[in-house]
Amino acid sequence: MLPFCHMKDSIRLKLERLADRCDEVSRLLADPEVHDKADRFRELSVEYARLQPVVTSFRAWADLEHQLDVARDMARDPDPEVRGMAAQEVHDLGQRLAAGEAELQLALVPPDPHDEANVFLEVRAAAGGDEAAIFAGDLFRMYSRYAETQGWQVEVLSESRGEHGGYREIICRVVGRGAYSRLKFESGTHRVQRVPATEAQGRIHTSTCTVAILPEVEAVESVDVNPADLRIDTYRASGAGGQHVNKTDSAVRITHLPTGIVVECQDERSQHKNRSRAMSLLRARLLGAEQERQQRAKAATRKLQVGTGDRSERIRTYNFPQGRMTDHRIELTLYKLEDIVGGDLDAVIDPLAREFRAEQLAEIA
Repeated sequence: MLPFCHMKDSIRLKLERLADRCDEVSRLLADPEVHDKADRFRELSVEYARLQPVVTSFRAWADLEHQLDVARDMARDPDPEVRGMAAQEVHDLGQRLAAGEAELQLALVPPDPHDEANVFLEVRAAAGGDEAAIFAGDLFRMYSRYAETQGWQVEVLSESRGEHGGYREIICRVVGRGAYSRLKFESGTHRVQRVPATEAQGRIHTSTCTVAILPEVEAVESVDVNPADLRIDTYRASGAGGQHVNKTDSAVRITHLPTGIVVECQDERSQHKNRSRAMSLLRARLLGAEQERQQRAKAATRKLQVGTGDRSERIRTYNFPQGRMTDHRIELTLYKLEDIVGGDLDAVIDPLAREFRAEQLAEIA
């Protein structure tokens, strides 16, 4: 059996259209009038840089397909020696075409414009009281350690500590290339099953936390924010930061009146910096809410609620007595819980990313 099947007509048509568009963009870039329009030239240059590698690969693939047709004709030659050589070439070309088609399909998956962005990471204790707050602290440490392995920085914007450890809520900014591409699958409800340190009878308790991952967006990309819709309050920061922080009203709280969304930042000593950070977080929250509204119907049929901010569904369980982590979206179970909560998240994120790409490819096909 040949290792290659003909490319689906729908995928071939998409690639042919991309090739036509690439040729058109190339002609436009050679137009002197376009050179005089800096914004238009830059826009076309970016589009050409995105299209050209895909189109080059497609044309090389099409050339291999032509070579395969020639080899198949040779395989019908009356000379046994020629047929033998042709059969081997048919096999080799078929394998190369199959691999090339897989790469082309991946290239057709539209890139997420936020994949390279920094993120706002929000962890909140939900059901479970003190144990939920402690679990929120565990999750924050897990993400912080993962960020460290990736060379990212974590900047805490605001926090509300639990009475017996952990956090009722902690919001931070994760700064690093590709942060959103890796962490965007973490949004949702996380459940923990374990025996709390305060449990005298040794009973297993179940607690939950919600995690939200929001890409940091440019002001030009966000939804419009009318200054008249904002209430801005300043107050004295609490917690770490030294005496200077506690003596000045440097912390900032911004309320978006139409939606009731409240953001705050008390990390910086400068009120101006805190206000800037809080506005950036507000823009991210508003964009996330708008995207969730637009994507809810489409995402309802998907296993991965990526980018929708949907926190109504339990996505993952951390079972400490069994040393087991289960991601319910893709039915992934790993018996390496200590490594995962210690920051080894790639073992979870990589399968989620593969499933997400598979979903996108299925939609394209």
